[in-house]
Amino acid sequence: MGINSESEIAGNLQIGPTTDGMVRIYVEADGIELPFDFDPEEAEEIAEEIRAAAQGARAMTSKGKKR
Repeated sequence: MGINSESEIAGNLQIGPTTDGMVRIYVEADGIELPFDFDPEEAEEIAEEIRAAAQGARAMTSKGKKR
C-alpha cells in the first residue's frame, strides 16, 4: 500500500504532549495501537512537512480551476 492507495480502514489519530516532555502521535485502527514519540524539535519538523504536503495538495486541486 502506498501513499496514493485508498483504503476502507478507518482509524483514529491523537496528538499531544506526554508527561516526559515528548510529543506523541497515537494511531489506532482495527485493534492496532501505534504510539510514536518525538522530541519537540522533531515534532516541529513533522508539522512543517504536514504543512508543505497540505500546500502541495492544495496546489494540485487548484490546477485546472479558473480563479
